[in-house]
Amino acid sequence: MKKLAYLITAALLLCGMLAGLSACTSKEPATNQGGTQDQEQGKVLRVGMECGYAPYNWMQNDDSNGAVPIVDTNSYANGYDVMMAKYLADQIGYELEIHKIDWDSLPIAVQSGVIDCAIAGQSITSERMESVDFTAPYYYASIIAVTRDDTPYANATSVEALAGAKCTSQLKTVWYDVMLPQIPDADIQPAMESAPLMLVALNSSAVDLIVTDQPTAMAAKLVYPNFVLLEMEEGKDFVASQEDINIGISLKKGNTELLDKLNSVLNNMTEEDFVEMMNQAIEIQPLTNE
Repeated sequence: MKKLAYLITAALLLCGMLAGLSACTSKEPATNQGGTQDQEQGKVLRVGMECGYAPYNWMQNDDSNGAVPIVDTNSYANGYDVMMAKYLADQIGYELEIHKIDWDSLPIAVQSGVIDCAIAGQSITSERMESVDFTAPYYYASIIAVTRDDTPYANATSVEALAGAKCTSQLKTVWYDVMLPQIPDADIQPAMESAPLMLVALNSSAVDLIVTDQPTAMAAKLVYPNFVLLEMEEGKDFVASQEDINIGISLKKGNTELLDKLNSVLNNMTEEDFVEMMNQAIEIQPLTNE
């Protein structure tokens, strides 16, 4: 699958992942002096993600900035989801494994037990909750439209002003299924299989507009300076429910032990903690060309 080339020269290096994650939260991480009982028993948290959805997750060639090896590959994963996975695993006393799994296959991998959970920027939707359980949110992702600076929509301040736009978004997301149909007379193109392909479609002029979440848009702007993140006037933006913007960790239905452990950590974090960690992820995106 074609991957997006993300262009950033990192100005910051994390000084050890635990120190970095401590700075991201207002809570002191629990210490594991001598290791917890779970770690002594060798418990592992197997986490699935695309490894191609920056700034939530991406793949890189080395362990710089605290990246984690991807199981059965010679590559490493990093990003907000990896930072969160490391923090959660540390807090509950588990070792961490990162598994690279295509977006469409994540629910199946969770249901079948191939992985323990997916930390992959998934919205907590009613449809998804029919097949998997979700933790409390680990991020709140506002929705935004993105265009290029050479389109007629570059100065749009309302969804109405996007009328007739040739647009797309990522497959099986609320962006594609719920937001694009709100654009009057939208010329909705086939959904893209991944977030990188969605961004490439916009940059290549295959479409004039995409809808995504704010962290993805902010990261894309660093790669594509010609992208314009549209700011809508109050009351003229996309209509979104809480399930559209709440991002959670999916687990196999009935895995209440792990669900309770993860929630015990997430419930002690704040939205400000999430934002600080996300900002760090955006800052350390490497140059990749896959």
